[in-house]
Amino acid sequence: MEIIIGSIPPLGPTPPRAAETGSTVEAHLLHIRQPRKGIAGPSGMERRGKKVNDPQRGRVLTILVPDANSLPKDIDSEKYKVILRFVRK
Repeated sequence: MEIIIGSIPPLGPTPPRAAETGSTVEAHLLHIRQPRKGIAGPSGMERRGKKVNDPQRGRVLTILVPDANSLPKDIDSEKYKVILRFVRK
């Protein structure tokens, strides 16, 4: 008897590697909300740790990228600019 704990490598072709700069990644739009306004506590002071002002005419979009392998590995480094293009379904 042999007991193996963990997972086996997937059968078939290997998944694509991380996206290169300038590549297209498809995402799903999950939620849209208005920009933040100041949140004053009972004392009248801002309750958030750091003061953040969203642009008045801005919108906050929550998007989901279904395949994280299509994102660059160093996406957290803030070296990237995100450009959106909307296409009707």
